[in-house]
Amino acid sequence: MGNCGRIQLAFRLKSALVHTSKEHGMSLSSIVSLLNRTGLVVQIMVGMVAGVVLALLAPDWAGEVSLLGQLFISALKSVAPVLVFILVTAAISRYDNDQPTHIRPILVLYLIGTFGAAVVAVLASLAFPSQLVLVRAADISAVPPAEVRDVLRTLVLSMVDNPVSAIANANFIGILAWAIGLGIALRHSTDTTRRVVHDLADSVSWIIRWVIRLAPLGVFGLVATMVVEAGLATLASYAHLLLVLLGAMSAVALIVNPLLVWWKIRKNPYPLVFRCLRESGITAFFTRSSAANIPVNMELAKRLKLDYATYSISIPLGATINMAGAAITIGVLTLAAVHTLGIEVSFGTALLLCVVSAVCACGASGVAGGSLLLIPLACSLFGIDTETSMQVVAIGFIIGVLQDSAETALNSSTDVLFTAASDIAAKRKAGV
Repeated sequence: MGNCGRIQLAFRLKSALVHTSKEHGMSLSSIVSLLNRTGLVVQIMVGMVAGVVLALLAPDWAGEVSLLGQLFISALKSVAPVLVFILVTAAISRYDNDQPTHIRPILVLYLIGTFGAAVVAVLASLAFPSQLVLVRAADISAVPPAEVRDVLRTLVLSMVDNPVSAIANANFIGILAWAIGLGIALRHSTDTTRRVVHDLADSVSWIIRWVIRLAPLGVFGLVATMVVEAGLATLASYAHLLLVLLGAMSAVALIVNPLLVWWKIRKNPYPLVFRCLRESGITAFFTRSSAANIPVNMELAKRLKLDYATYSISIPLGATINMAGAAITIGVLTLAAVHTLGIEVSFGTALLLCVVSAVCACGASGVAGGSLLLIPLACSLFGIDTETSMQVVAIGFIIGVLQDSAETALNSSTDVLFTAASDIAAKRKAGV
């Protein structure tokens, strides 16, 4: 179809829509009102179904609508660093010494949850060992860290990064460090200055709400692209490995995390668990970036009426160090290589792998595939050479369409889940 034909078709569609809206008494304002009355989660589900239908019926068009998904992810990624910097600075600048925050118990939950996920990954891999077909690895330009201390060194150096560079490169550890420092300094400034910072935070939050409203269109484009590019035949060859990975992540999301939440709030945790999975996990599944999902979690925390001074820090911090899904990926893929090579796994080595997986996961970047380059470090515990372990990394990229999506959904939904659990526990203890 030529350009003229497309223009004519567009005019015909527009005329048909206008005619239909007039015939049924519908105006643009009534359509907007209908969308506002429809929950965002319902709209996202509609976008998911529409994406699958388009990919199955007209796969050639899936490439055209992929732009919607790319725009959505880019918008989230671009606004997330500025959002975190401004919100944390505003929260610290107006912090009252008599107003308690609950960061410490949230950090405890983050660490216990990540280690628990590593244990689940090891148990699942030992119970259902996977075999890999190791071929020559694809060229991967990034260099994996050689030791755990390399991961920790990078994490510490990130704190003293240039603030402009930290925001430009979405270095959330550096952003948090500068935001906290600036917020403390602003506490000694005038009330007018602090009010300006607060108004700026409100303005950025307003922009975020509009970006999130575009989630249904973004998910529509992402789903259509994912279904076309997934390569179901390729994924089928790694079905057992994927089942172990997804099974371990499901066990953490539906068993381990609810137990930790129950320990904090002492009541049925599943309504909160399912809400976080539904309103945060679904979006994170398709964006495949914990960093990009920070605005979504911020908005959810606001709707849950959590303490602003707490979640404005805990959620961006969780996007950096709360990596239960990454710990599972590192553990399962490492033990898959171990089983393939016929290496015996002792109790001590398995326990050490749990510790290393949890520590490395905390240093994994919050972007798609960030955990895969830490696999060679875990493989070195079993004497597996770098060339072989990089073949495992290449396999990780092959199954990454599902593995990384599920990993990010678990990571990101857990950030707001543990923040909410600690906030509810604190309010219950205070009798609020």
